Amino acid sequence: MASALDMPGSARRPVYVVDGARTPFLKARGRPGPFSPVDLAVACGRPLLLRQNFAPDAIDEVILGCVNPIADELNPGRVAALRLGLDESVPGWTVQRNCGSGMQSIDAGFRAIEAGRADLILAGGTEAMSWTPLFFRHEAASWFGALGRSRGPVARLKTLMGFRFGMLKPVIGLERGLTDPVVELNMGQTAEILGYLFDVTRPDMDRYAVESHLRLARAQGAGWLGEIEPIFDRDGAPSDHDDGVRADSSLEALAKLKPAFERPFGKVTAGNSAQITDGATWVILASDAAVEKYRLVRLARLIDSEWAGLDPRVMGLGPTRAATPLLARHALSLADIAVWEINEAFAAQVLACLKAWADEDYCRTVLGIEQALGLIDQARLNVDGGAIGLGHPVGTSGARIVLHLVHALRRLGGGRGIATECIGGGQGGAMLLEAV
Repeated sequence: MASALDMPGSARRPVYVVDGARTPFLKARGRPGPFSPVDLAVACGRPLLLRQNFAPDAIDEVILGCVNPIADELNPGRVAALRLGLDESVPGWTVQRNCGSGMQSIDAGFRAIEAGRADLILAGGTEAMSWTPLFFRHEAASWFGALGRSRGPVARLKTLMGFRFGMLKPVIGLERGLTDPVVELNMGQTAEILGYLFDVTRPDMDRYAVESHLRLARAQGAGWLGEIEPIFDRDGAPSDHDDGVRADSSLEALAKLKPAFERPFGKVTAGNSAQITDGATWVILASDAAVEKYRLVRLARLIDSEWAGLDPRVMGLGPTRAATPLLARHALSLADIAVWEINEAFAAQVLACLKAWADEDYCRTVLGIEQALGLIDQARLNVDGGAIGLGHPVGTSGARIVLHLVHALRRLGGGRGIATECIGGGQGGAMLLEAV
C-alpha cells in the first residue's frame, strides 16, 4: 500500500501525540454495563480536555472508532463531541474497521495534520461490548411485520395463530459480530487454525496468558498505568482500574478450562483469549504549530502507518502483514524496535505471529522477504500485559495500544515502538512511533 512517504515531493508535517487518556476496562458480566459507548468516551474525555491549555473550539476534528454503536448514539463521534462541550462547529465522525477502528481514527487524524488540513485532533475509540444487542430472528421480524399489516380482527387472529415460541429465541449480536460472514468462522476458530499451522501448544497459550495477567497486575501495583482516568456511574460508584486482571492466574488453573470454540480437542479457551470488555480511549494529536501556540508537550511522534489485507481464515497473522512493510520502509529490524504492542486477541494468535516472523519459508513466500526477520524479545512485547489480562473492547483496542506504547516508551528510555493488531475480516494495522 502506498503511503505519504511514497509521494514524491510531498511536504509531510510532523505529527505528535501530546496527551491521552482512557477509562478502566470493565469486564462484561452477562448484562449491560453501567456505561454506553458515548458515556465511556465522555468519561475519560472530560478530564483530558480540562487539563489542556487550549479552548475546546481549538480542536479541528473529532474522530472516534466504534464497532457497535447503539441506536440512541448513532455516529458516536459526533455525539461524544457535543457531550464533551466542543463547539457545534467542530465536526465529529465515526470509523469502523473492526478491531482496528481505534487505530484507524488515529491514522485519519495523523494524515490530516500531516497534510496540513488540521492542527489539533481528538481521536480514539470506544466500545461497550456488554451493550451489544440481542436480535429477533428473521421469521419473528416477518411475523411482527405481518401482524402490523393485518386489517380487521379475522386477519389479525389468523396472523396471531402463526406465532411460534421458537421465534422468541434471540440471535446473540456479539456472537454473530465475531463471526466472519465470508468464511463463516468465528474469531476463536481462526485462532485454532493458527495454533495448528504454527504448532502452538495449549501449554504455550496458557503460559502466555498467565504472563499477560501477571504483567498487568505488576503494572497496576507499580502505578505504570497513569493514562487511566477514574469513572463514576450514575449512582456515583467509582471504577479506577482494569477489573478483569487475575493476579493469581496460574498454569494449573488455566489447564482446567475446556476448549471454547472447538470441542473437545481445541486449544483456545476463555482463559487464553481476550476478555469481553467495555472501555474507551482518546489521544490528542497536534502539529508543531499547535504545540507552540498552546505550549503542549510532545510525548511521541507518529512516524508512519500501514494497513494490510489477508485471508480471513488466518486473520490473526495481520500484524506480520502490516508491521513488516513499516520495518522495510524505514530500514529497521525487529531489534531496532524498543517496545512492541501486539493486541492480544488470542495467545495463539500472538505466538503464531512471533513464529511466523522467525520462519524463513513464511517470510519468503508470504511477506516477500529473502530471510526470516527473527524473534521478538518477549521482554519488549506487551510489557504491561495486554487484552488477555485487561480485555479487548474492539473499537477501542487500537487506540489503547498506541497510547500505552507512548507511555511505555517514555518510561523505558525512549526509542521507536510499533503498535500492531489483527483485524477481523482478514486485515492488519500497524503504527510506528518514536518517543520525544
